[in-house]
Amino acid sequence: MPRVVHFEIQADEPERAIAFYSGLFGWKFTAWSGSEYWLIDTGSEGAGINGGLVRRRGPPPVALQSVNAYVCTIGVDGLDETLERAVASGAAIAVPKQAIPGVGWLAYAKDPEGNIFGILQPDQDARRPEEPTP
Repeated sequence: MPRVVHFEIQADEPERAIAFYSGLFGWKFTAWSGSEYWLIDTGSEGAGINGGLVRRRGPPPVALQSVNAYVCTIGVDGLDETLERAVASGAAIAVPKQAIPGVGWLAYAKDPEGNIFGILQPDQDARRPEEPTP
């Protein structure tokens, strides 16, 4: 079965995006042979993929609540703390924290370049407020 093997972030100001993602998640960026393309190393622990960053070639998404693309979701140990750091680094909350029952806690944020990304804290006991605890 085909699997996602690479993701790409588009940015009006690549240096700002590099600072945001390396500061928030510790990702490493390497320029690709003199072009305006950077390889992204997201680490080697657990499941995941690496990606790239490229200068945006069109207008960014406009509406804050609009999710109009494939959304890459990053696994973290602490969703609340990561959201706080993301907002302090220039992100905006696009979809607030919510429980995905049996999976974990999920929120979407919009980076300083206007791209939506997901943040997931795994927690098999995550429940929506109206759901009884098993």
